[in-house]
Amino acid sequence: MPANVMVGYDGSPAACAAINAGAALFPNAHAWIAHIWQPPFAGKRLRRRLRAAARTADELAELIEREGAREADTIASAGVALAKAAEWDAEPVVKRTYGSDGMRLSQLAEQMHSDVLVLGDRGLDATDAVIGSVADMAVHYSTVPVLVVPNPLLAEEFAALARGPIVVAFDGSPGADAAAEKARTLFPDREVVLAGVRDEDDDPAARQWPDDVEVLSTSEPNWLGRPRDRATADALIDFADRRDAAVLVVGSRGRSAVREVLLGSVAVAAVNRSHRPVMVVHS
Repeated sequence: MPANVMVGYDGSPAACAAINAGAALFPNAHAWIAHIWQPPFAGKRLRRRLRAAARTADELAELIEREGAREADTIASAGVALAKAAEWDAEPVVKRTYGSDGMRLSQLAEQMHSDVLVLGDRGLDATDAVIGSVADMAVHYSTVPVLVVPNPLLAEEFAALARGPIVVAFDGSPGADAAAEKARTLFPDREVVLAGVRDEDDDPAARQWPDDVEVLSTSEPNWLGRPRDRATADALIDFADRRDAAVLVVGSRGRSAVREVLLGSVAVAAVNRSHRPVMVVHS
């Protein structure tokens, strides 16, 4: 059964890349292309023109509301056209907010019963941050799985979207179980590979990993000062690269030591550091 996908779209290159990647991962899906607009409701160039045209503050506010709504509809329509070109059954969703775009998108995805919320790593307001504020907020608070698509993807990484396995970070916690189950549900025709990262404090004799889990080790010991979450995320990312994975899936929380940071901080680190799409599943 085709997935119901919501894509946060603001017209940025990252948002366009998110649509293309999402279409490769979820072919023939029904897609809501969601554009959130907020104060001051219009682009800088448009606001400059409106300030010159308005005679009073009330008239300026009315013009900004009207033209901002039109601009928002135009942006969403462009996203729908791109999604339809990627063979999605797509329709626009335009909402106004006075708060966080990421929070509003998370609410919309839940209200419209989306199977997954797809976001680019950075939008039009991108700074030097690796991940933008919209994706960061959604990753932390969405109850719907959030797929963050980095931009740009290399040719081999994009090709893997249509055929690669799904790597799931696994630590035996309920969050990891939920992530694995969601991965199998969303990608029923893909190989799902469970990957666990061995804690250097683990007693090999006491810690028994399931037979179907690929057990990894961090490449650097903690005494070198490398944060545990980054080392764990890097081990998972490296494994996903070696398996030419389509997506790396992480649960929202894990348990104890390496497992305690799997949002966990490992999920955050994976989203920030991976060159392949990362899906965060909240349990």
